[in-house]
Order: sequence, then structure tokens, then C-alpha cells
Amino acid sequence: MPKKTSVTGKVLPPLDYLLAFEAAAKAQSFAQASKVLNISETAISRKVRLLEQHYDVPLFVRGHRSVSLTQQGAILLATVEKSLDLMRDVSRDMLAKHQANTVSISATNSVASLWLMPQLRKFNKSNGRIRISLVSSDSDAECLSDSMDLTILRGDGDWPGYEAQLLFGETVFPVCSPEYLKSNPKAADISALPELDLIEVASGHAEWMTWRTWFSGNGVSTSSMEQAVEFNTYPLSVQAAVDGLGIALGWAHLVDPLLESGTLVRPVQGASVRTQSGYYLLKRPLHKAFPEQRIVEDWLLGLSAGRKRYA
Repeated sequence: MPKKTSVTGKVLPPLDYLLAFEAAAKAQSFAQASKVLNISETAISRKVRLLEQHYDVPLFVRGHRSVSLTQQGAILLATVEKSLDLMRDVSRDMLAKHQANTVSISATNSVASLWLMPQLRKFNKSNGRIRISLVSSDSDAECLSDSMDLTILRGDGDWPGYEAQLLFGETVFPVCSPEYLKSNPKAADISALPELDLIEVASGHAEWMTWRTWFSGNGVSTSSMEQAVEFNTYPLSVQAAVDGLGIALGWAHLVDPLLESGTLVRPVQGASVRTQSGYYLLKRPLHKAFPEQRIVEDWLLGLSAGRKRYA
């Protein structure tokens, strides 16, 4: 009986050999294949030669400026084309599915710029395959668009049709730059604050805290309060405080990183107002969550769990 022979070593050649072979066979030219794959003609020739050595058969008949397939080469090409096309189709489907599962998050301007943005870089490093599309707006209607997978809004936790999970409460206190406090030591006296450069935010939300409501919550007279510098978004007011223009109201958790870095300070230690409102993560329970959305949701809730607690 004849002895059975066994195939040893690597049965499959490297993928780049097959790609070079396919490109050269279709173009009938190593030079044209090099343009298709954006590698040198020498590299194409070398990969094809190594593929021929792998199978120990000639795959091309070399001409002066062109090549043609041998019988063995034609047989191999028929299978290689089918296999590579199948791999390309699967790859396209996976990429399309991944892009379709981009997680859309909407949040108020303050949360988006002061709370989310500083965290995104760390998230992207650990979750490179997940894409987040962030919409920043102070319009509740825009944030609650049907196209949003997750939403972060300020309120009392009651949004009909949504499941709400508290991310952090609302504790508000004065903040300013260290340089401003040094130049205005009276800022350390809560009763003197109305006389200083106060930075206000114009908001369309009636329940938004202003300096007058904050002073009222701390029993401070506003009879000597001057017209405050006013901005139309909260992030601008925080930047104004950072730039030394005056004293802004700081929302805990939103300004925490700036306090920790020393960019901002609390001129009046211990003076704050705690409201019944908070910032909530919203999602529609009737919409089936997909894996990437659950990962982002868990990440946001993890940030919430590790937050600093304010009395």
C-alpha cells in the first residue's frame, strides 16, 4: 500500500500574499497591482514569488510588461476571489453595523462642556470601537429628540415616557479665580458679595437659580446689589470667572474639576444652596437598547457613583 502523505507547516499563506496575487491577476500587471494596493511593484513581485514558493507551483507566466495566469494560478484565483469577496462583505457589514450603533447623547450646554467633555478622552481610550455623537443644547425639546439614545437634563426626575436615573444633585455656591479673590478680599464675606462683580446667566428656565434667589436662600440682603455682568450660557459665565471678570455661581460637579485644579476657588467656604432639582440620565424604556448604548450608560452611571458628595 502507498504511504499516506501529510501536509505539515502552515497550510494557509499570509493574507497579504493573496491580496497581491489577486490584484496582479486582475490587472495582469505587477505595476498596475502596485497602484491598486498602494505598495511598490517590487513588493508585489516579492509577495507573488513567496506565494508560488508556498504552493511550490508557478502561478504566473511573466511577460515583458504583463503577466498571465498559469492553469494552477487560474484555479487558485477562482477560490481566492470568492473568499476575499466574502471577507470584504462581512467586513463591510460589521463596519456598517458599528456605525449604525453610534451612541447619540444630548445634554445641556453646561453638562456637555463642563462635565462630559473632560471625561470623553479617557472613555475613548478604553472604548475605541464605540463612537459617541454629542449634541449640546439648552432646548429641552432638542435634547429629547427621538434620534437621541441617551439624554442628560436638569429637573425633578419626572419626564413622562422616560426612565430617569439621577447623576448628581444641584448644589450651588460662589466661585471666582484666585487672582480675583486676592484683589477683592471682601469676597470672603458673604454679606459683601452683592457689592462685587457678579456674573449672571440669562436662562429661559424660570426655575434657574440667579444671584437674587441664591442670596435669598442664604438670607443675604440684595439692596446693594449692582447690575451683574450677564451671559446667555452657563459655560460662558464659568469662563468669565476663570478669566477674573468676577464671581459666578458654581454648580457642584460641573465646576469640581476647576476647583480641584485650583483654576477656581470658593471665596465663601461653606455657603451654598441645595435645591430639589438634579441632573438626570434619561432613556426611553420602550426603545430596545443596543450593546454600545448599555456600555455608555454604565460608564455615565459609574461616573455618577464616583462623584464627590455635597452635604
